[in-house]
Parts: sequence; C-alpha cells; structure tokens
Amino acid sequence: MRWTTESAPRSTIRRPVARLAAAAALALAVTACGGGGGGGDAPADAAAGGEDTIVMGFSQVGAESGWRTANTKSVNDAAAEAGIELKFSDAQQKQENQIKAIRSFIQQRVDVIAFSPVVESGWDTVLMEAKRANIPVILTDRAVDSADTSLYATFLGSDFVEEGKKAGQWLLEQPESSAGPVNIVELQGTTGSAPAIDRQEGFAEVIAGNPNLKVIASQTGDFTRSGGKQVMEAFLKAHPDIDVLYAHNDDMGLGAIEAIEAAGKVPGQDIKIITVDAVKDGMQALADGKINFIVECNPLLGGQLMDLAKKVVAGEQIPPRVVTEETTFDQAAAKEALPTRQY
Repeated sequence: MRWTTESAPRSTIRRPVARLAAAAALALAVTACGGGGGGGDAPADAAAGGEDTIVMGFSQVGAESGWRTANTKSVNDAAAEAGIELKFSDAQQKQENQIKAIRSFIQQRVDVIAFSPVVESGWDTVLMEAKRANIPVILTDRAVDSADTSLYATFLGSDFVEEGKKAGQWLLEQPESSAGPVNIVELQGTTGSAPAIDRQEGFAEVIAGNPNLKVIASQTGDFTRSGGKQVMEAFLKAHPDIDVLYAHNDDMGLGAIEAIEAAGKVPGQDIKIITVDAVKDGMQALADGKINFIVECNPLLGGQLMDLAKKVVAGEQIPPRVVTEETTFDQAAAKEALPTRQY
C-alpha cells in the first residue's frame, strides 16, 4: 500500500576484600555522569587512596554505534567521578575477546567485573570462574541466557522486549495499518544479542494482532550504519513494495535512509521508519521527517553502574534487575528534546 505523506500523531556476591570499611563508605558517595575521565585511569585522589580504591574491570561490546560511544563515555566519566579505577577493554564485537578480558580481570583480582555481553549464550564457564574467585559480576545493557542467576549480581539495562512492543504499538495506531496490507522489513541487531532477540520478539508480539501488518523480510545489519545501508539496498531490490522499515537501532536506520534516498524514494514518506535508541543523529533525522518514530534506549548507565558496584563490593543487597527509565519520540518531541540532548 501507499502511505500518506502526513506526519503521524506519539544482582549478594561480594569479594571479601580487606578494605571493607572504606568500600562501605564509598557506597554512600554520590555518582554521576560527569566531566572528562578517560578509560582505565583513576583520578589523583583515588590513586592516593591506594588499596582503598575499588577496581572495576569493564568489557565493552565495541564501538559499533553512536549509542555505544555514548555508553562508553558515560562509564568512563562516571568511574572517574566516583573514584573507581576502571580497567577498560573493547571486545570489538567478538565474544572471545570479552571472555579473554574477563579472565584477565580475574587474574588481576579486580573487585568487580562489569560487561555488556556481545551475545546472550556461552558465558557460564567464565562467569563460574569469576564466582569461584569471589568477584561479583554486573551485567550492563545486555543480559545472558544462563539458568544460573547466581553467576552475576545484577543486570542493569533496558527492557528490550518492551522497546519492541512500543515500536509495534505505534505502528498499530497508524490509520494506514487498518486500511490494507502493510509490508514491513526489519533490520535486526547483531545475531544472538539480547537486544536483537528481544526487540524482534516484542515487535512481533504486538503486530500479530493485526493481519494487515506483515514482515516480508528480516535480516541483521549488525547494529552498524554501513550494515543498515547494505541490507536495505538488498531489501529494496527484492521488494519494491516496502511500506515500513523497523530498525533495531538508529544507526542501521540512518544507513537505510541513505539506501532509500539513493533508490529515489523519500524516507519518512514513501517508507515509514521506526528505530530504537534516540541518539542525536537519529533524533535529528526524526526532527527532519526522515524517521517517523523512535523508541528511546538510554546509554547513560555509568552513574547507576558505579553506584551498584560500590554497593556490591560493600556487601549490600542490590536488586537482581535494574531497569532504566525511557520514553518514545515523535517529530515534535524530537525537536523539543534536541537542544539539550546529551547523546
């Protein structure tokens, strides 16, 4: 069907360290995403604290998107602000690199390990090694599918299934969804990753209620702008009748916009676009009308992560799941939010 061009309406595991008293005191400190700390370097006052300084080993997925860059900066800045020594490792989107980094952190006897898993499965062995070493683990941003929840202290991050549901609900509410067949293509995130699995699941669950809405093609773009462009080019060649694009992150959506424009179509009009993240570039495209709806996924987890790390090292009880608060944006909301957007 042809879409109208009118814009639519919107973790207790604790390492028994000798410095318990100092760590407990640290747990009371205020944390925030602040000014200019860099990865792995402790601030001068923390270094002066010597053995009293909490040491965190952090393994990041990589730098595949604007969201991930903002997330990394938030973790680095918050660690510096909180006086936590950060040992940072970039996995470059490879699980074997993360496992190697976690084992290195265990050998270094860090106080706490945090990581954002590249994929959901295959973590039990290395997490059991951390548990046997009495080093607590905090999952950030992404979950693991282990049945043994004692292998990690808590999971801090978004509800990816809910994000997919929000995307599907917006589509259900559009008048075109009840007027006739709607052909949808889906740009998935990294295969096997929690956000890709869950965002697909949530979206599919919601649109299943409307027989007019049909996903005619779904393929991974690996959360990258170049991947989104390449896959969208293939979608356009195979399916000339695409009505809607659902991209699991802004970067893939932005890459897809390039492909859509190169094909002589108007993004946001000829093909409606729904994305997840709400980074600045995506929000600008939404404000410009090239994206129609964005579901927020907040990358600024650093402050919460450092607070949880202090508490778990001090032996305090923390919840097994900490969900970040997020919203959604249409064009008007994007224009209003952009001037003060932090990422």
